[in-house]
Amino acid sequence: MKGYFQRLEMASENKSAYFSMEEEPNFSLRCEYRPGSNGLDESSLKALLLESFGSWAAQVNDMKPNMPGTLLLCDANNRLIALYEYGQMIESFGALSNGEPEETAAALEAQVKALFIPVEFDGPERCGWIGFLPNGSDQPSDWLRAASLSFVPHLNWQLEKRKAAKLALERQQFDAESKKRDLLYQAAEKLHSLIDVDSVLTELVVRLNILFSDVSVDLMLSQDNHSMTIPVKPLNFTRVEEDICTRSFMEGKEMVVHHADGSIREASLPLVGNQGVYGVVHMTVHTADLLLSDIQMLSTLARTAGTAFENAKLYEQSNLLVSELRLINEITKRLNQSLQLNEIFNFASTELIKIFDADFCCILQLDRTRGELVVQATNLPAMFNENFAVDYGFSGVVCMTKESLIISDYWTNPKVRSKLMETTQSRSLIASPIIVNGEVVGVVLVTHRLPNFFSYENYKLLQVLSSHIGLAIANASLHNEVQRMVITDNLTGLYERHYLDEQVNLHQKKDFCGSLIVVDIDNFKTVNDTFGHQVGDKILIQVSGIIHSCIRDTDIAARWGGEELAIYLPQVSRDQSVRIAERIRSRVVNETDPKVTVSCGISDWHWQDDKISVESLFYRSDMALYKAKNEGKNQIKIG
Repeated sequence: MKGYFQRLEMASENKSAYFSMEEEPNFSLRCEYRPGSNGLDESSLKALLLESFGSWAAQVNDMKPNMPGTLLLCDANNRLIALYEYGQMIESFGALSNGEPEETAAALEAQVKALFIPVEFDGPERCGWIGFLPNGSDQPSDWLRAASLSFVPHLNWQLEKRKAAKLALERQQFDAESKKRDLLYQAAEKLHSLIDVDSVLTELVVRLNILFSDVSVDLMLSQDNHSMTIPVKPLNFTRVEEDICTRSFMEGKEMVVHHADGSIREASLPLVGNQGVYGVVHMTVHTADLLLSDIQMLSTLARTAGTAFENAKLYEQSNLLVSELRLINEITKRLNQSLQLNEIFNFASTELIKIFDADFCCILQLDRTRGELVVQATNLPAMFNENFAVDYGFSGVVCMTKESLIISDYWTNPKVRSKLMETTQSRSLIASPIIVNGEVVGVVLVTHRLPNFFSYENYKLLQVLSSHIGLAIANASLHNEVQRMVITDNLTGLYERHYLDEQVNLHQKKDFCGSLIVVDIDNFKTVNDTFGHQVGDKILIQVSGIIHSCIRDTDIAARWGGEELAIYLPQVSRDQSVRIAERIRSRVVNETDPKVTVSCGISDWHWQDDKISVESLFYRSDMALYKAKNEGKNQIKIG
């Protein structure tokens, strides 16, 4: 018997062999060995043979055959699988199944003789029967061959069952893959039909949860997006090498982390569009068996979502741009409807608060003569008309640098002191210079009490609106300058006579009294003939300056004609006008160079007068002036 097992081992090494043992004439062996090729591993093959052996043994037991000996089932690697002895099946999991058949065989060697019959079946694996018959038995070897032949159908049946189970599993997997692909197609179709960023992100998460219910899904975006339906997390750029999400975003490809057993633990899929990567989808696997084929499918879905996200963003930005253009057009039209600076400032301040949903707005105008920024419009009454140094606070920074400014949270790091931010308890700020012809003429400040309130789009929009406010200010200033030039004498800087006539007429309609002083430079023709017309112009300018310094801002001084000047004093009595005229006369004598004198004629009106008119007032002043010049000049007469 030992010789049999030695020859059996040699047969397995040679793959094909035939032995005839003369010392045991009733024992013959033919072993054909082929390595497994249908996917059955060692344990699967053993299970197959055991199941077939059990089915065969049950059938044999039902037939109750008279078996003279013991049958052993052996696999192609010479390991014994099971034995059948005198009507009962014995599974061998001990020495027989561990490749040590000699111990069992040695126990039987003294009392039996053996015969090996190979089993031929459809599969590439081979097995065989070994029959042990008692010494002296006359049972022919055909009995063993019959047992082998009857075993083959059971073996083939088990193989077919396994093939059918494998096909069913493959069919199930195919159906599952087909379902996933159908869902992927539906998701792609739905994503491309959406034009809202929030809807795209929500649809992506919902579809992923449908496809894999045992997977946690997190969205991480590289840009601000405040979704109302799903949480969006920011990407972490501080630990790029350790964070697969950041690496996936930076490299634009999927990243997978495996468990020790090779299964997928987590995956990161980039949201890739035509113009860049917008974020990643992070998936944490809990109990689901996520395969690499699933990762490829999900990566396709993520890229589809990335394209849909990009399209929705572009649509959103285009709508925002159209809205901004409409807003700018409307604001520009309304700004240019007014040519009064105070109206422009007030309207701009009110509209900016509405546009940016801000808490406070402050518009400052630069006064170059005093080097100060003056608050011209604000919804904070305490700061109206307040003056600030040109280098103070955020308005000073904007004015000096000519650059716009955005502050996310003033409280965290207040490097620049700001009365506006501290008074209003504001934390967010956007500011922009008002520039006209390359020069800063003012500053716009818009604030909110919440931190991080203003976006970069708000920052850019304020820049555009500030430029249009600057254009409106330039138009109003130009209009005012033209108006000033129309009503102002270029030489003296005093008003023209027609403007004086209009203003006197208006005041006589609304006031209760007023006075008119007509001033004439004595011997002015002699000055021109003696010193020349340039000196004469200089004298006119000197006298006009003295008059300006002797009257109020509400008083109206005009050039009457030639060397004659006129001053209207609203709601000033005759006695007060005489004192003002005397002050002018005495200062002209003392301050002009070359020295000249002036004569003054005064008239007044009162609401109780019988006849009130501009002509009457001017006529009486003119008559008084004529009387002063005839009576010696350098004096004051009342009409």
